[in-house]
Parts: sequence; C-alpha cells; structure tokens
Amino acid sequence: MSESPVREWRFYLNDMTGFAEKVLAYTDGFDQATFVASSLAYDATLRNLELIGEAATHIPDAVRAAHPEIPWRMIIATRNRLIHGYLGLDEDTLWSIIQDEVPMLLQQLKKIVAA
Repeated sequence: MSESPVREWRFYLNDMTGFAEKVLAYTDGFDQATFVASSLAYDATLRNLELIGEAATHIPDAVRAAHPEIPWRMIIATRNRLIHGYLGLDEDTLWSIIQDEVPMLLQQLKKIVAA
C-alpha cells in the first residue's frame, strides 16, 4: 500500500474558507428558532462546522503560532464536541458560533489565504 502524498496546508485553509461560507449560506435569513427547526439546514451546518475543525487539525503548529488571532484550539475542540456529541449541544452556543465566530473566522482566513 502506498502512502498518499502530503497535502499542502494552504489547501486546508481554502477548505476551511469554503466550509465557513457554506455555514453562512445555510443559515442566511434564519433566526435561531428557524435554524433549529430546519433539520436539513441544521445538519448541513453542523457537518460544515465539523469539517472546519477537521481541516484546522492539518494546519502546522508554526502556521497556527503565526496566526494567534484564529482560535485554533477552540475550533478543534468545537469539532470534537460536535462529532462526539458530548453532553448534547447547547443551541444558544451553537447559534452564537454561527452568527459571531464564523463570520470573523472567515474574514481572518481570507486574509491569510490572500497573503
């Protein structure tokens, strides 16, 4: 069995950007109650939040250290919580991540990608 080639870390930043854009698109025009009631949007959004965290695990430590404005550990911890469903999900926290954290993250990622 041959090993897969190592993927360039910048591709993971592009992935994170795309996943964040999907989160915002899937929740556009929703309030929290509508979002929670829409199982399709809810599930798709959670999946993309998971994928943001998964891609973040592939960003080298040196790159993370060079960009402390991005909460790498929190992104990865959120992924773990979503994937494993630890103690359920707090809908207020989830909605706050979608409304406040993801737009900020997207802006920060775009700056790194453009550099």
